[in-house]
Formats: sequence, C-alpha cells, structure tokens
Amino acid sequence: MTSIRRMPRVSKAEAILILITVLWGGTFLLVQHALTVSGPMFFVGLRFAAAAAIVTLFSMNIMRDLTLLEFKAGVFIGTSIMLGYGLQTIGLQTIPSSQSAFITALYVPCVPLLQWLVLGRRPGLMPSLGIALAFTGLILLSGPEGASLQFSPGEIATIISAVAISAEIILISAYAGKVNVRRVTVVQLATASFLAFLMIVPTGESLPGFSWLLVGSAVGLGAMSAVIQVAMNWAQKSVSPTRATVIYAGEPVWAGIAGRLAGERLPGIALLGAALIVVGVIVSEIKTRTRSEIKAQDSEEDVLQKMD
Repeated sequence: MTSIRRMPRVSKAEAILILITVLWGGTFLLVQHALTVSGPMFFVGLRFAAAAAIVTLFSMNIMRDLTLLEFKAGVFIGTSIMLGYGLQTIGLQTIPSSQSAFITALYVPCVPLLQWLVLGRRPGLMPSLGIALAFTGLILLSGPEGASLQFSPGEIATIISAVAISAEIILISAYAGKVNVRRVTVVQLATASFLAFLMIVPTGESLPGFSWLLVGSAVGLGAMSAVIQVAMNWAQKSVSPTRATVIYAGEPVWAGIAGRLAGERLPGIALLGAALIVVGVIVSEIKTRTRSEIKAQDSEEDVLQKMD
C-alpha cells in the first residue's frame, strides 16, 4: 500500500539536469547548420574532441591521478555515447526522421528495465507512471507516420542506438560516487570522439574542407557537450536513472520551442505530446510512502497524543 506523501520539490541536482536538457534541446538547430558543411561522423568526432580538450584544460592537475576504474567507466560510457549518436545517425540515412524519433523514444521505458536487471533497483510507482506518460508524449511528438516498423537495417541500427542511450544513463548512475567527475568525463568524451572518427571509414563518409562555420560550431557545441556531460556525471550521483530519464525526455520539447522561435510550427498532436512529457516530469517527482512508513508515522502520532 502506498499513498502520496508530498508534492514534488526539485532538488539542486534535478534542477541542473533540467537546465542541461534545455541546453541540449537548443543545440538541435546548431547541429543542423553544422551538418551543411560536414558529414555527421566527422562532426560528432570533432565536437567531442573539442569537448574533451575543454574539460582536460580545467582538469590537467588531477588527470595524473586517473584510476583504472575511472578509465574503464569512461570507456564504457563513451562507447555508449558514440553508439547512441552514431547508430542513430546511420539509421537516419535510410529511415525518415519521424520514424527515428519514434524508435529512439524506446530508451525511455528501456532505462527502468535495465536499472532493474543490471542494478537491481526496482523503480517506484510514481517514477514508473512518469516514464509511461513521457514515453506516450514522445510517441505523439514523433507523429503517427513513425510508428510502423519493418525491421530494416536502418531501423535495427536505431533500435540498438536507443539501447545504447539507455546504457549510458545506467552506466553513469552505476559509477557515480565511485569516480572523479572531471577525470571520467575526459575519458568518455575522448572515447566518443575516437570512435566517431573510426566510424568515418565503414560509413564511407568523405572528409570536409576547412570551414570557419565547422570550426566554430564544433567548438561551441563541444563546450556545450562538456558542460552537459560533466553535469550528468555529477547530478546522477543523487538522481536515479528512472527520474533522470523522465527529465531527459523533455529534450524534444525544448528543441520544439527552439524551432518555434526559429519559425517552425508544431502540429496539435505534438503539442499534446509535449504536455504529457511535462506532466510526466512532475508526476515522477511526487513522493509516495509505503505501508510501513504510514504505520511508523501513525505510531509516532499516537505516542505524541499520549504525551499530551
């Protein structure tokens, strides 16, 4: 038996995750402009290389203390980041963006499942309800045309990318509190960059010529990526993977707002999806209490009444 204990109160760590999700959503248009002068894998590699260099610049005095655990954590998380970005990009070459958005949304219900299987942490009632609302919202945002699946190579690549995004969130939480945030961030960003550059060969991508737009975009988005990854690694020490996932699900909402400011228009069904994601975030923050907690409080109140 559970009951609602109190309305949501956003912690400092959760507020940081909301802020970086806003930042994340705002990068969408910048990436679109950058991809007019570069292939996706080269740009992702350059972006993460810039991010790794920026974090390293502020961490040089502590990098010599890098531990084996931090190196392993950084490689695992960095690999997940690159699989998420890279496979989604590969899938977009053969499937429409609406279908990619629909498939990628599978990471939302996948996270609590992986959290249960890998970390042994069963998600609570309200976070699970928040996940369901956010997932429904993401499906509505992707549009009905994205819901058909034929398991083509592009769709399979995108499904694996959704699992990789889930793994990234789970791995960050699994290692949080055991590693130095800045050191592990340097390793994961460098790993993601290295793997992105490696993927240029199998994808047959041609190298772009020099462009100030490319350089400026890579450095600017690299700085954003540096802030985002450091914040994720820090905040998820106290925010569960399930709750963090619901917050991250708001990224397309902020991307939609940025697009609206740039002149794009969202259909009514997408606006409903955005509203459901926001409701999901709020619902996931509502605390519940178990039967034992209710009984303990009742006993405490009985004692106080007798003392009176």
